[in-house]
Amino acid sequence: MQVQFYNSAFLPIQASGKKLFLYVAPKREMRYTYIRNERGGILINANEREKAILAGLSAPSLSKSECATDESMEELVSLLHTAGGECRGIVLQNRKDPDPRSFFGEGKVEEIKALAEAEECSLLVVDNELSPSQTKALEDDIGIHVIDRSGLIIDIFAQRAATKEGQLQVSLTQYKYLLPRLTGMWTHLVRQTASGGSRIGTRGPGETQLETDRRHIRRKITKLEEELEQVRRVRSTQRRAREKNGVQTVALVGYTNAGKSTLLNALTGAGIHTGDRLFDTLDTTTRRLRVSPVKEVLLSDTVGFIRKLPHHLIEAFKATLEELSYADLLLHVIDASSPSWEEQAEVVENLLNELGANATPRINVFNKCDRTPPSTVHVMGGAVFVSALTGDGLSDLTEKIASILDDSRLVKFFIPYDKASLIDMLYRDGGDVQIDYGQDGIAVQAICTRELYGRLREYVTEVSE
Repeated sequence: MQVQFYNSAFLPIQASGKKLFLYVAPKREMRYTYIRNERGGILINANEREKAILAGLSAPSLSKSECATDESMEELVSLLHTAGGECRGIVLQNRKDPDPRSFFGEGKVEEIKALAEAEECSLLVVDNELSPSQTKALEDDIGIHVIDRSGLIIDIFAQRAATKEGQLQVSLTQYKYLLPRLTGMWTHLVRQTASGGSRIGTRGPGETQLETDRRHIRRKITKLEEELEQVRRVRSTQRRAREKNGVQTVALVGYTNAGKSTLLNALTGAGIHTGDRLFDTLDTTTRRLRVSPVKEVLLSDTVGFIRKLPHHLIEAFKATLEELSYADLLLHVIDASSPSWEEQAEVVENLLNELGANATPRINVFNKCDRTPPSTVHVMGGAVFVSALTGDGLSDLTEKIASILDDSRLVKFFIPYDKASLIDMLYRDGGDVQIDYGQDGIAVQAICTRELYGRLREYVTEVSE
């Protein structure tokens, strides 16, 4: 039986005349090596890092964001390492236009092939986006598995997704990425045709294997989209409940590995796993954060952004990322120690605009200032400099959040004695409570949030901003 392995997908295969389904998703922290056998199939060997060649192309006909650069190739090395691979060579070509067939020029393809053979590599990762036909042409010419940057990022997301929602979102992305690339994947199978090209006993008007596979994946895509729509409805209901209760939300956004999860832990004690890897945290975490004696907000971590983030991935994660447009405040976490922080910040801002969150108030938070003194980062005023690792600047950040969101006011109440239990609420959720017991009731003065004021509105006698 020959098995064609392809980026963590649920794929039908043909073996001994029977149709089977093989799930080949990588497990967390597992490493894979792909080795072609003499019949062209691919064997899977776990717990070894796959050797790979990285290649990119820069051309005037491509937009700035589409071109491969030294910085994007360096980032691709980190992505490959995160996915469990090992870089054995980097090839960067400057060319007027991409080759319509193989993307790279003929001579460069031969150079990549020679390098792959010399280093015994089984994978080529291309920094640019490839069409399905270009991917197949490169595989035919070089003789090893080929994926582009999008495919690599999707594979990392497949390893990181832990919650049911995250797995749904990644699965939808995988199927949409896979669907147009099926053509070159089933060359080892015999297709059924209406005339001469089939084996004896298989001729007839039936569907080809390729058409059957496409229909199966389209059904899966439809089902996943329905499930994610249900997730979107649940999130909408939760959001309305928060708005009704007056709970304000703050979302952490930023480039991958900028330290968002570490900052969430430092501010709230969330205790979520962190690591110095790209996309180390995928699933959203929300915790309560007290920013003043009378003000609490919900602080949420979100998936990190990266340049050339696959469009299918953005679409699939919109059920999660659309929360950014409803947040009361965004904390744009920037890695101050990165020499390309300005470009990374621009990538985040562009994606926020695409998600409809461009009008949401935000604070630029320069993290990792224990590595880079704030004086070396030239930015506009209003930014906050912190180190989530050492705790420096965190009090300044909470004060900044409070200055934007804290809508507390000094309120006077008159509470009847039969409602005296409400005073416990003022002590718990308010501040600077002063009480004067009278003959007909209790006169209370306290600092209250908008939420607390709304719950006790009927007992209010005077409000001071």
